[in-house]
Amino acid sequence: MAGSSNDHHTSMKPVSVSLHVALLPVLDELANEFDDRTAHMLKEAFTKTESQVPGFTQEFLNGLLQKEAPDEINFTESLLRMSGRDSPEFALQYREPEFKKLSDRAQLLKLILSRIPDEMHDRPRFLQTIKDIASAIKDLLDAVNEVFRRYSSRTNRRTLDAQKREFVKCSKNFSDTLKIYFRDGQEARVFASANRLIQQANAILMVFKSTSPD
Repeated sequence: MAGSSNDHHTSMKPVSVSLHVALLPVLDELANEFDDRTAHMLKEAFTKTESQVPGFTQEFLNGLLQKEAPDEINFTESLLRMSGRDSPEFALQYREPEFKKLSDRAQLLKLILSRIPDEMHDRPRFLQTIKDIASAIKDLLDAVNEVFRRYSSRTNRRTLDAQKREFVKCSKNFSDTLKIYFRDGQEARVFASANRLIQQANAILMVFKSTSPD
């Protein structure tokens, strides 16, 4: 990848799933049906706020839904279901096959994680899903390492290494959360942990998206 003296980590767009998967598509629909200018202003405002206060969009939407329908909507679960969608904000547009493999494996991991709410009450299916998640995590890390070996310059090595460590940390946290779930049956923790893992997968993609192949 071509390098620069800039810190890629600080220049990356916010990787909020709540922003890119839940909120911005709704604003795009409003722009098509009503006022494009107002929708554009709202998109810019939420994007800027999310970059300055990470997690703002999720807290905003969660608070709104809890106020309107506190007993009907579990936002963390709904967000997890939506997180399997392929958002263009996180897509890698490079033609090199290593990047396509990385993008595909990240999307597969997100898709499998998004199925958790529908499968966790069928124990045999859920156990198989857990195995699939573990395999998808390994495959994603392998793809990251392959891209990094071939294309990464020294300028973003620190950023990527830090992001990989955070992804691995979230993966271990997800595994620990599953062990707790099988003891106490608390679903919300699993949904939240899966959402964090998806967030970190998106963050890895954004590290590569912020630069270009050599």
